[in-house]
Amino acid sequence: MVVKVYGPAYGCPKRVLVCLIEKQIEFETVDVDLIKGEHKEPEFLKLQPFGVVPVIQDGDYTLYESRAIIRYYAEKYREQGTELLGKTIEERGLVEQWLEVEAHNFQPPIYNLVMNVVFGPIQGVPSDTKAVQESDEKIAKVLDIYEERLSKAKYLAGDFFSLADLSHLPFGHYLVNQTGRGNLVRERKHVSAWWDDISNRPSWQKVVHEYKYIV
Repeated sequence: MVVKVYGPAYGCPKRVLVCLIEKQIEFETVDVDLIKGEHKEPEFLKLQPFGVVPVIQDGDYTLYESRAIIRYYAEKYREQGTELLGKTIEERGLVEQWLEVEAHNFQPPIYNLVMNVVFGPIQGVPSDTKAVQESDEKIAKVLDIYEERLSKAKYLAGDFFSLADLSHLPFGHYLVNQTGRGNLVRERKHVSAWWDDISNRPSWQKVVHEYKYIV
């Protein structure tokens, strides 16, 4: 059964796509136009009652929330494709730790930045200068912690690529390529090397070239 992934043009669904590619899982995509409000249509709300992407359908199984989805597939197909959870319970603990860091410390300020400097202008909404400054400051502090961590390990959970790294790709891409803040990464030697490593993986290159961001 081919997995259906809804909303491939947006950031969080791309987290799912890159995981499926790493795990060598066949999938197809279903476009959802957020600008037109398709995520608020009754048919979509039957799949995702909160009206956000992504959501997946795998046979008669439906799941939403991108990090829940990638954990599910990394576990279900553990013996297939790239090992993304670590080989020991201690490694798994670090993977989970950095997934939480990404969700609660890395993505939120970048999301706020993107809404102000990328999507705001498209929608004719003036940028909130204070919110942008606060986001810049928060991102810099987070990346200082990453720099320290990555000075001691090639990847966030250790010397292996994992969901912890993979989960940073969609909003890391926004930060480096679409907000004019690439310097926040490039000024940090170890963060910069890590970003070049993970963003040049064939799986991510396939995602960004075949399932392009809407802006």
